[in-house]
Amino acid sequence: MPISPYSNLVEMFFAQSRRLADKPFLWAKKDGAYRSLTWRNTAEQVDRMARGLLRQGIGRGDRVVIVSENRPEWLIADLAIMSLGAITTPAYTTNTPDDHRHVLVDSGAKAAIVSSTRLLNALRPATEAAADLAFVVAIDDGVAPEGLTKAFHRWDVLLEDGTSDLKSAAETARQWAADDIACIIYTSGTGGSPKGVMLHHGSLLHNCRGAMDALRPITGEDEVFLSFLPLSHSYEHTFGQFLPIAMGAQIYYADGVANVIANLAEARPSILVSVPRLYEMMRGRIMRDLQKADAEKAELFRLAQEEGRARYEHPESDAAADRDLETRIETQIRRPLQAIFGGRIKAMIAGGAPLNPDVGIFFHALGLRILQGYGQTESGPVISINPPEKPKMHTVGLPLADTEVRLAEDGELLVRGDLVMKGYWRDSAKTKETVIDGWLHTGDIAAIDGDGHVEIIDRKKDIIVNSGGDNIAPQRVEGIIALQPEIAQALVVGDRKPHLVALLVPDAAWLLEWATTRGKPADLASLNGDVELRAILLDVVGRVNATLSNIEKIRRFAIADAPFTIDNGQMTPSSKVRRHAVLAAYGDRLEALYR
Repeated sequence: MPISPYSNLVEMFFAQSRRLADKPFLWAKKDGAYRSLTWRNTAEQVDRMARGLLRQGIGRGDRVVIVSENRPEWLIADLAIMSLGAITTPAYTTNTPDDHRHVLVDSGAKAAIVSSTRLLNALRPATEAAADLAFVVAIDDGVAPEGLTKAFHRWDVLLEDGTSDLKSAAETARQWAADDIACIIYTSGTGGSPKGVMLHHGSLLHNCRGAMDALRPITGEDEVFLSFLPLSHSYEHTFGQFLPIAMGAQIYYADGVANVIANLAEARPSILVSVPRLYEMMRGRIMRDLQKADAEKAELFRLAQEEGRARYEHPESDAAADRDLETRIETQIRRPLQAIFGGRIKAMIAGGAPLNPDVGIFFHALGLRILQGYGQTESGPVISINPPEKPKMHTVGLPLADTEVRLAEDGELLVRGDLVMKGYWRDSAKTKETVIDGWLHTGDIAAIDGDGHVEIIDRKKDIIVNSGGDNIAPQRVEGIIALQPEIAQALVVGDRKPHLVALLVPDAAWLLEWATTRGKPADLASLNGDVELRAILLDVVGRVNATLSNIEKIRRFAIADAPFTIDNGQMTPSSKVRRHAVLAAYGDRLEALYR
């Protein structure tokens, strides 16, 4: 049974749009300034787009691909598709032609909605292989790209077609049940080809209700979100789009990942949904700026961290005995740093990858509450989140309401509830391997403490078993390495080997400053054999090893030729390292470290 008064996501949206009517809802940049659509404006466009798509033959069960940056039209298209009983199938804007071909062909998409000429041109070769694709819709451009053989429609024309007397989207949506498929989201593919995860309306409604329950102690009626993670990922799709709808919140769309810091100051979000990488980068930036500060400010910052850690570890005690010092810390350290995030953050939610506990405590000490959560696409995606009142930074929090969790004999976390996917699209065999008797087998090794908090140890398939038979969690070691100011990324290997070795990617800002002062090139490929750089990184590894157990210590390392990125295929769009891709590129170099 759905744990919501609504049967589907579209019904929830239209209920909110009637309630909130002329209040601002969606904010996007136009002519350099943010401008808003009201809930009523948005509902009207959803209705008109649904009718326009219906006129073109889209109906129940049809798959419609969206390839677009985060913007109001993404949400409008998503809801219009779902209102018809059709299935939204998001695709990343960073997809290669082969990725696009896989999504279009595997899903059997009937239509694709694309934002720009650039993305239309990237998608066009894949459309030729998609036999079921009937037409393409362009949001911004009025001319079909050269060579496109599929029918072409303009977004604004479809909106005009939607002024007909066809049944409204709100009426049509009432017939869809919580068990109906809402979207097929293709996983990022950290270990191979993406799989299409079928998520039903009930899964996302379960996520929204559970998250609202968890955040209720700190949230109210007028929350603001900044959307910048790709909406084609389940994390942003649910927490950056449908959770704000459920809460009646406003959504600001960032005008590009490069402008997120500026957009934080403009949007002033109260809830920030991000991956740990953003928080790690912000911590690194703060620490670099601190190195340039005077001795008095540096000491005040140290005291702020010390006092904040004490408050985190002993929240029941009054750690701020010196009120004058506390006032100085608040006015000179915390408020200026909070202003970077807009000045009214209630919670920064971290998900999509593991958050190092030290990063969480670092921001907690600055009065910026980080709540680490956990999930995967197959669970809609959220399974657990830390409570705002007393988070445990080394855990991923408590399971959402009406979510069952337990551990298998080998320590794998199993999950059951309405959040669990319907299965993998056109892959019943893989579905049966992953969901057994209603229990989702997450593939993550976990522990559950006495308070019910879940701690993720590592991916089951990524656990390193060394030649001595010891089990080692590489993510923990990699997280500690990446906390060092000189390091941006790290990959640790050592399966069936006597010890661990690492591949290191120096931090770009640190490397640029270091190389410039020495008159050296700042690109990794040129510096790979640099003796001075290797000596510095050897010291870094020594610092890391001092915090690790004997079996976790890094014995040797190699330096990558370039960062792990989406463009080189070594990073997913949700900022996870594609281990298989990195190992394909550097496997021989890492293997040589054992000789």
